[in-house]
Amino acid sequence: MSSLPSSKSNAEDLDALITANHILHYHKVLDAYGHISLRHPEKSDVFIMSGDRAPALVSSHPDLIEYNISDSSPVDPNSKKGYQERFIHSEIYKRFPEINSVIHSHSEAVLPYTMSGVAMKPTFHIAGFLGTHVPVYDIVPLYSEDDQQDMLVNSVKFGSSLASSFSASKSSAPEHNVVLMANHGFTTVGTSIKQAVYRAVYTHVNASVQTNAITLRNAAIRAGVSVTREMQYLNAEQVKGSLKMNAASQDRPWGLWVEEVKACGLYKHEGRS
Repeated sequence: MSSLPSSKSNAEDLDALITANHILHYHKVLDAYGHISLRHPEKSDVFIMSGDRAPALVSSHPDLIEYNISDSSPVDPNSKKGYQERFIHSEIYKRFPEINSVIHSHSEAVLPYTMSGVAMKPTFHIAGFLGTHVPVYDIVPLYSEDDQQDMLVNSVKFGSSLASSFSASKSSAPEHNVVLMANHGFTTVGTSIKQAVYRAVYTHVNASVQTNAITLRNAAIRAGVSVTREMQYLNAEQVKGSLKMNAASQDRPWGLWVEEVKACGLYKHEGRS
């Protein structure tokens, strides 16, 4: 039997998960596709995410499904249809015990960095969590002759391979907070829903800023305008300091984002007063 968290504090976690779906859609990180999950606050071997529906339309606790981290099977065999790519979430939770929320996105701003050969870099302090290197995971070398090459991370094999891209070592903590997925999108992680949402939104924003900077620079060069220096990104020391700042300040945007989705008539939340 499925047992969604019942205490007041844990029910608030589920409400936050619903709100996070809305925030990610509002900020164009998710559209009809993509998803966010939460490690069960009472059962570390279970995670929770929406059933197979557009994130903007998730509205109540019954929309959520519990899954076993071991194999991504539903705790309740009679559960409604779920996302095929839940293996992204289960394998990250399996690999990294400190991670409590996972987001997978097909952000249009980020997609060019998954296919162009241009590395994503942290352009400003709010995106310091990106680090000095953002890996790109490519599923294609894993395909066998009989696989349907649809780029979906829809098995333990594919999910485990993606999870390994977050750390080159056997460390129980991820070395990277964001992994791009070739011709697909990106996945990010957090120790909380707030942290994961912060990272997802600002990965999307950072991609837009970087693209604008590259476009401006190239246009200036073509026009014969003097460009005084190379493209400037955060260095390792700036990344280190900004990462600490990011963790300390993530409550501020969360409060704003909650109010934004409350004010938008599209999003329904049955548990919200």
